[in-house]
Formats: sequence, C-alpha cells, structure tokens
Amino acid sequence: MKIHKSYIAVGMIIAFTLLFELAAHAGEADQSTKITFSQPIQVPGQVLPAGTYLFKLVNSDEPNIVQIFSSDRTHLYATLETVSTDRGQVTGDVTVALADQGAGKPDVLLNWFYPGDETGHEFVYSNQLEKQIAQDRQQTVVATDSEAGGSN
Repeated sequence: MKIHKSYIAVGMIIAFTLLFELAAHAGEADQSTKITFSQPIQVPGQVLPAGTYLFKLVNSDEPNIVQIFSSDRTHLYATLETVSTDRGQVTGDVTVALADQGAGKPDVLLNWFYPGDETGHEFVYSNQLEKQIAQDRQQTVVATDSEAGGSN
C-alpha cells in the first residue's frame, strides 16, 4: 500500500496545529501575567518595590497558590496562598484591587484577576491587617498592557 505525500503533509499540518494549540494554552494554565507597579506594593509578608513582576500559579491543579517573580524570572519574591474570589464584570485585561493605606504607606494588593476570567485570586493577610484594610479606601485598577499603578 502506498502512502501519498499529500496524506503525510496533511498529517504533519494537523500535528503542528495541535502542538501550537497546546503551547498557546500553556500560558493560560498557569495564568502568567507581568504587572508593573509605579510605587511600592504590599503583599502578604513583605513590600515589593516599584517595578515589574511576573505573577503565576504554581500549577493549574492548585489554583490558590500564587508565585511572584522578578519580570525575568530570576528571583522568586513570594509564594502566597490565596482564596478564590469573583468579580462582577469580566474584562480582557489584567485587573487588580488595591487598598490605599494613606500617606507614607504602600498600597496593599488585595486581589488579581487574569484577563477574561471571572474568578481571581484574593491574597490572605493577618487578621489585624484585614481589619485595617477594611477601613482603607479601595480601588480597582484595570491594567492595560499589564501595568498597574497604585494611587499617589
């Protein structure tokens, strides 16, 4: 039985299409997102200086563990437990919510939503800080081009 070259070509096209489709969804699985903050931002356990960071899930099977890296992935700043949270309006952009602690204090990162997802990641803070955050002015930032700035 002879196999025609056209069948081989079609098979190769199908194989490459599946390969590229899997590669395209790999970033979605871990929700890798670069976010630039124009001022220091407090996350659980530390304050990150102004700059660009890579947020990603540890793995898609454990969606409540978020890692924060330097933008080039050379430094891991934090591995943080989160809880799932929903938002009212889904956008195609990165969205974060910040709490303004007032003059001289960094804004607190409350949650992070991956573009197009209704469910996001709410960061878990100590009970004392949670009470303080509840009294602070909160704002949602839709970060086009993956840039988020705090209030000044």
